[in-house]
Amino acid sequence: MFTWLQKYKDKVTPAEQALSVIESGMRVYIHPGTATPKVLVDHLVDIRHRVENVEIIHILTFGDCPYADPEMEGHFRHNALFCGYNVRQAVNEGRADWIPIFLYEIPKLFYENILPLDVSLVQVSPPDEHGFCSLGVGVEMTLAAIRTSKYVIAEINPRMPRILGDSFVHISKLHHIVEVDHPLYEYHAGDIDDVSREIGRRIAEHIEDGSTIQMGIGAIPDAVLFFLKEKRDLGVHTEMFSDGAMELMELGVITGEKKTIHQGKVICCFLMGSEKLYDYVDNNPFIEAHPVEYTNDPFIIAQNDRMVALNSCISIDLTGQVNSDSIGTSIYSGFGGQLDFIRGAARSKGGVPVIAMPATAKGGKFSRIVGSLKEGAGVTDTRADVRWVCTEFGMVNLFGLNRRQRAKALIELAHPDFREELQEYAIKHKYF
Repeated sequence: MFTWLQKYKDKVTPAEQALSVIESGMRVYIHPGTATPKVLVDHLVDIRHRVENVEIIHILTFGDCPYADPEMEGHFRHNALFCGYNVRQAVNEGRADWIPIFLYEIPKLFYENILPLDVSLVQVSPPDEHGFCSLGVGVEMTLAAIRTSKYVIAEINPRMPRILGDSFVHISKLHHIVEVDHPLYEYHAGDIDDVSREIGRRIAEHIEDGSTIQMGIGAIPDAVLFFLKEKRDLGVHTEMFSDGAMELMELGVITGEKKTIHQGKVICCFLMGSEKLYDYVDNNPFIEAHPVEYTNDPFIIAQNDRMVALNSCISIDLTGQVNSDSIGTSIYSGFGGQLDFIRGAARSKGGVPVIAMPATAKGGKFSRIVGSLKEGAGVTDTRADVRWVCTEFGMVNLFGLNRRQRAKALIELAHPDFREELQEYAIKHKYF
């Protein structure tokens, strides 16, 4: 009999009883992404009648956030480290808060007691023969949360894949265990449209054999991957790993053999995708998950030669300022890991940091390339950080270009319907 097994059994409890440790005034962390602990979140609001001013903190979670509903005011208040779709309304109505922060610096908030945690709600795999559970599809800042929380309440789910790397927690660190058996949240990207396909083709032309890539999820990253099938010995160092890279791994395009660190390994800190992806990464020695303070550290990223970082934005002005987190004063998302990878790739030997987006938004009604950012819009990437910019109309490197040259180059990347308007703006403001 395993020495830890009896302790495990003693910690198993219904969700309602496990959540009884939460008291008024506590700060509660929730495991984000596709690892969001469904049962614990669903039962969290059941304790609202006995608690006040409980702060809920996390990055993007999946599913509903009932604790952010208007009727929860006074009981729960969300403090967003990244503003997801399910809390965006609460943040912009002033019923929730938002912290601008680089993704890789979030663990510092916990380790340095800037935001000390009382309780963490997480979802993990069943323990192995040594009593270690994997954080599976979400290591990111959750490992830091577990290490610093006074109480850790864990859903143990047999459907959570056992992902290798710095991704394990021993059952001795779990105070309450809730046994569950439900599918993980899945994320499916949409079809690749013609615009995304053209952007993907342009970016793929700048990716050399042996490059290491960071890609998110969505039509543009999937389009880039589509055009990489003839490449050789690509590597992956990314924050988010998704279905798009699986085919290239199975085709032998992604091997990691030319990587300068973690040779032969795919490095990530969380996964978002399909059940097929979760099955693929389960106990797969090719895949390693590490905490976000490692994967997203620009110094670590830069150690990958030929590092390709692909990110998108809401808008970019004619001087190169990139806005990715807000629409005017309305918060849309957050810093995430965009600038982490833009700066890391910029310092990489042969690196290619890219901001890629369709030239227009809302069915062609608005240009993403603008004379100036909207009033109140945040600058996610400064003018000095931005290198390559790509739309369906071209791709240009802004590094070393003066204001006049930048404006001309970006106008050429804009949709033809907006170029005259942008030209007039540039002339009016003496850009040229």
